[in-house]
Amino acid sequence: MKDIKVDLADRSYRVIIGAGVLKETGTSLKEIGFGGRLVVITNPVVRELYGDGLKKSLVAEGFEVDILTVPDGEEYKSLDVAGGLYNELTAIYTERATPILALGGGVIGDLAGFVAATYLRGVPLIQMPTTLLAQVDSSIGGKVAVNHGQLKNKIGAFYQPWLVLSDTSVLKTLPPSEFANGMAEVIKSAVIRDKELFAFVEANIDKIMAQDEAALEEVIFRSAAIKARVVEQDEIDLGLRNILNFGHTVGHAIETVSDFGVGHGQAVAMGMVAAGEIARRKGVFEEEELLRLKGVIKAAGLPVEIPEMDARKLIEAMQHDKKIIGGRVRFVLSRAIGDVFITDEVDLSLVKEVLGG
Repeated sequence: MKDIKVDLADRSYRVIIGAGVLKETGTSLKEIGFGGRLVVITNPVVRELYGDGLKKSLVAEGFEVDILTVPDGEEYKSLDVAGGLYNELTAIYTERATPILALGGGVIGDLAGFVAATYLRGVPLIQMPTTLLAQVDSSIGGKVAVNHGQLKNKIGAFYQPWLVLSDTSVLKTLPPSEFANGMAEVIKSAVIRDKELFAFVEANIDKIMAQDEAALEEVIFRSAAIKARVVEQDEIDLGLRNILNFGHTVGHAIETVSDFGVGHGQAVAMGMVAAGEIARRKGVFEEEELLRLKGVIKAAGLPVEIPEMDARKLIEAMQHDKKIIGGRVRFVLSRAIGDVFITDEVDLSLVKEVLGG
């Protein structure tokens, strides 16, 4: 079991990582001063797998537990569903001191986090991520949001959790494609900040994909630690935190143009390759390094080639990205494995060439 502190002064919190963490939830909550009532927000799939067992263990520890269930899927990360949760929280007399436990993947973490940030002007939030992607990325750092029409993650807040509990054993129930999606964020973390982690993933990819306990815990811990250190330096995404968007400028455009038919991790994987190729053509990233990046992405079961898409539509989607500053598209490009930089000095004609337009 491993432990990371996210140091944000009076809003600091721990990220606890390891097999069996869920079973110790009651103890972990008591250690930070919680007792009495709490509310779990989850989806039907996760509830069946882990929700009712979690409730039993918490009740045995003396907690009073309500479980609220929302449908599974990105389309339910909406203001309408959030509104329904507000009504349910009111009906069960939720108070400002009542913690909300977000038990699920990125959708649940975002939705439950948004509800926690806004209900009664803020109630305590505990993130309990059940996907690899959420454990290494979205559960840490306080970004919470809902979608609205064509606006993806543009209605939200920065709202830090009180605690993050990442149980690596729950990842065994993930479909292989969902596990691979999470690996995209592991690879991203290594490329932006940790060449040793990248080498570890290269050397141990078979073990990681087979969910060897020690190898998996190591990559989750090191990826989560990278996210934590970046968030400590730039909590509200005004500068350094932008490096976490490596692969996401093109990746988000792929998601948008595909009407979210392409998974987030798959889109980020293709976006990382595109960013690497842009950097190579600009003369700042070596061909050998790009080949290493492509190799580890392929080994993780992720795509390196963008499917048939209109390059003009992809660029148009980038121009509506929430990271735009002064009307210019912002990219994170690689100098080397473990070293990236942020720039808005990328000619869109070069981007179009790389995207096959």
